[in-house]
Amino acid sequence: MSRYLVALPDDSVRPLLDAIDQASTSLRIKMFVFADPHVLGSIIKARRRGVQVRIMLNPTRRNGEPENQETHRLLAEAGVEVKDSAPAFEVTHEKSMVVDEKSAWIMSLNWETKNLTETRDYAVVTSHEHEVREIIECFEADWNREAFNPGDHSHMIWCVGNARQRISQFIDDAKHSLWVQNERYQDPMIIEHLVRARRRGVRVHIMARPPHTLKEEKLIEGVAGLRILDDVGIKVHRVHSLKLHAKLMYADGARAIVGSINLAPGSFNSRRELAIEVRDQDVIDRIHKLVHHDWKNSRPMDLSDAGLLTDLGESAKEIISAG
Repeated sequence: MSRYLVALPDDSVRPLLDAIDQASTSLRIKMFVFADPHVLGSIIKARRRGVQVRIMLNPTRRNGEPENQETHRLLAEAGVEVKDSAPAFEVTHEKSMVVDEKSAWIMSLNWETKNLTETRDYAVVTSHEHEVREIIECFEADWNREAFNPGDHSHMIWCVGNARQRISQFIDDAKHSLWVQNERYQDPMIIEHLVRARRRGVRVHIMARPPHTLKEEKLIEGVAGLRILDDVGIKVHRVHSLKLHAKLMYADGARAIVGSINLAPGSFNSRRELAIEVRDQDVIDRIHKLVHHDWKNSRPMDLSDAGLLTDLGESAKEIISAG
C-alpha cells in the first residue's frame, strides 16, 4: 500500500507510535504543537536506540505567545536535535514526519493529547519516493534556513507556495460533489471558487467549527465567509459529536486533499503548511465513509444574528453589529 489514511480519534495514537517505534535510522519531524507525553516518550526511546532524530518546533503563536518550550527542553536533554522552525515564516503550521527516508506522514493533527483523542483529524502516510523526497528537501531547506522552491511540477501542496492555486483548481475541477472539513473559511479567493462551484451545480457540503470557537479578532471575517457560502445555498453544518480540526477536501468520490492548511489568508501568505492530494481507492473509500458519518452526525449552523448571539452569548452583540 503506497498510501494509507489514519483517521482520529477512530484509529487512536497507536499507528503513530508504531511508526516511531519501528524507525531504524532517522526521523525528521515538523510540528506546530507537541505536548503529548506518549509521543514524546516514543521519540526519546527512538533517540536512545540510535535513531537520528531531528525536530523543528514552532516557537510562538501568531500573537507572540510562547509554544513548545517544555517539550523543546525535554527533547534537548534527551539528546534529540531540536530547533525552532524556520524564522522566514510567521508560523510553521506544517505537521509532518519522515521515517527512515522511506515514508512520510502529512497530518492535520498536532501532537497534543486532545488531537489524538477528541478531534476529527487525518494523516496520509505515503511511501511514494518522489513525495517523500520532496518533503525531505523542504525539511533540509528549513532546517538550514535556506529557500525551498519545489518548482511548477511539485507533487505536494505547499504554503508559502502553490497551495492557493492548487486548492482553487481542485474546487474548479469538481463536477458533482464537494465535501469540505475545515476550521476556517476566510480566504476570499477560496470562498469565490466555492461559490462558483455551487452556481455550476456542484453539491457543496461545508463542515465548520461553530463561531464561538473562533478567536475574537477572526470572528467577523470567519462568520462573514460562512454567511457568504450559506447565502448562495451551500449547506453549512457543525459536527455534533466531535471537535473539528481536520483540513480535508473530497470531490466527486474520487479525489481528496489532506493536510495542515486552514482556508485563511494567513495560511496561504505567511505560514509554512503542507498538504497532499490523493486518489488511492482505499483512501478515498475510507474518506467517503468518514465524511458521510460526520455529516450524519452534524446539524445545520444557524448563521442569523439571533443564531450567532445564541452561540456566542450576549457579550457578542457589539461584535455582531460591527460586522
